[in-house]
Amino acid sequence: LDYALKQVLGEQTEQRGSYVDEKILRFDFNYFQKVSAEQLRQVERIVNKMIRQDIPLDEHRDTPMEEAKKLGAVALFGEKYGEKVRVVSMGDFSKEFCGGTHVKNTSDIKVFKILSESGVAAGVRRIEAITGDNVFAYYSNMEKELEEAAKVVKSTPANLKERLEHLMAEMKA
Repeated sequence: LDYALKQVLGEQTEQRGSYVDEKILRFDFNYFQKVSAEQLRQVERIVNKMIRQDIPLDEHRDTPMEEAKKLGAVALFGEKYGEKVRVVSMGDFSKEFCGGTHVKNTSDIKVFKILSESGVAAGVRRIEAITGDNVFAYYSNMEKELEEAAKVVKSTPANLKERLEHLMAEMKA
């Protein structure tokens, strides 16, 4: 995600924090304007392309801090690290100091879906996203919601937009 954001928004973007659990992930980064829907789609496409590439994780445990810096590893802004750090990298695009758990390769993630993007502080944006089976559950729920919405206006999901436009025109008239 960090790499994809740099590709779409520019190299000046840097991670400012993150949270990951089995249900959701949050990723904070510096950027001084709202990220457009098209930019978010581009980020999502890049991340999903990398997932499909089945890139293995390369891990270096107990690396002396100076050696990690020479490897080109990126430290998280504001974090405190000991004399020895864990460095993880995936392909040529990501090499970072890390204290968390990881997948063995990108394909273990299965799929990535951005749910929202918002401002959380001056110059700091947050992306909330889901991965893996949570994405499939999300789409299943969205499909159910779409079917229910279509029933309310006596339509099908495939014709919902056209039906809503027709109803809006009737109301306006």
